[in-house]
Amino acid sequence: MKRKLFIKTWGCQMNVYDSGRMADVLAPLGYEPTGGPEDADMVILNTCHIREKATEKVFSELGRLRAGARRDGRQPIIAVAGCVAQAEGEEIVRRAPFVDLVFGPQTYHRLPEMVAKAMRHAGQPILDTAFPAESKFDRLPEETQSAGPTAYLSVQEGCDKFCTFCVVPYTRGAEFSRPAAQVLDEARRLIDRGAREITLLGQNVNAYHGEGPHGATWGLGRLIRALADLPGLTRIRYTTSHPRDMDEALVRAHADVPLLMPFLHLPVQSGSDRVLAAMNRGHRAADYLRLVDRLRTARPDIALSSDFIVGFPGETDAEFAQTLDLVDEVGFAQAYSFKYSPRPGTPAAMAEHPVAEPVKAERLAVLQQRLNAQQRAFNHASIGRVMPVLFDRRRDGPGGRQLLGRSPYMQVVHVPAAPALLGRIVPVRVVAGGDNSVAGELVAGQRPTGEARSCDLAREYPA
Repeated sequence: MKRKLFIKTWGCQMNVYDSGRMADVLAPLGYEPTGGPEDADMVILNTCHIREKATEKVFSELGRLRAGARRDGRQPIIAVAGCVAQAEGEEIVRRAPFVDLVFGPQTYHRLPEMVAKAMRHAGQPILDTAFPAESKFDRLPEETQSAGPTAYLSVQEGCDKFCTFCVVPYTRGAEFSRPAAQVLDEARRLIDRGAREITLLGQNVNAYHGEGPHGATWGLGRLIRALADLPGLTRIRYTTSHPRDMDEALVRAHADVPLLMPFLHLPVQSGSDRVLAAMNRGHRAADYLRLVDRLRTARPDIALSSDFIVGFPGETDAEFAQTLDLVDEVGFAQAYSFKYSPRPGTPAAMAEHPVAEPVKAERLAVLQQRLNAQQRAFNHASIGRVMPVLFDRRRDGPGGRQLLGRSPYMQVVHVPAAPALLGRIVPVRVVAGGDNSVAGELVAGQRPTGEARSCDLAREYPA
């Protein structure tokens, strides 16, 4: 029997990946994706606990789901998954007893069993937030959803760093790396289903230490080199990395592997050594700057992105100024910045000397103005360059038909082009740079490609 499944996803790319795998797990039960909750037989809220008021946003969404019945009047199975479910599972069951399933990010391979129990025992919420002894990746079926030209591939989960502001070690558990053979097999399947670019995912993806052939341990750099040998793959990316785990083998991969795109998200959070120590980041500002120098020596055209938190407890005006100094010294192509907000259960939530909200807001505005100016400058500096763009979606608007894609530097590029170029890597000349994207035009006389090896692309369309 065919059933409809709607999954709403908040948060990071790991949650996007997890939502796709939940759909894969439920496919043998007859569930097919649908575009909204109004005709769904099952609704899953895949939640993120990183941002402020994350829990209240979940309860707000649950209220809307309870108030809005399906078109035929029946109520769907309602599930809450992800990090809010892991951290606040008992509270969800208490405040929203109409929810059928509450389960954490390590347990979605048990979804069929949970759904069967929910159907047998309607009105009795099922809570599953235990960290299982077995890896969920060992129990997942093969993918059923179309990959498209770009795809995510989870290689590492969990975190052992215990930054004092972060809930990830408590919601995702200890660091775990998938065996290299398992990763390569999934990558081959993604390529067979149309993926040309694969982004490797992990909470600390560059902490990857998976089992390789003959019992050897592979780091991320070694894994990337193996992925680069897979026929049909043209681009590799990875996120999110930690400065402490950027070893020499990975730095060298940026120099030696043409498929590895010249863009790296490398969170620093603050430019103040005292604040970094209070955050338990395990590195100083100078360590981060030396790492940036090593990366730029290995790959001179690499572009960097980062994360910043302003208003961490005790942060002074002088320490905030040190963050601005670091921003000026590095120069970022993109960045994400946020006001500190306490996450329940984390050490920083109990820290003394909180920064007043108006001060946090003022500092964030100053920082974002600086970062946005750098992003605009990076985009403007691209004008006149010819870059290979992988088109992954279309947009038809008042300006006519356009395709959207990504440059090697993760810039969104929009180009007037025919849908036949979707999924192809096409040489594009950048003609305008905006705040968050660039505009381009197709380069006459140069062929698109969807199959060429990255070394060919590097020769034909140098970055």
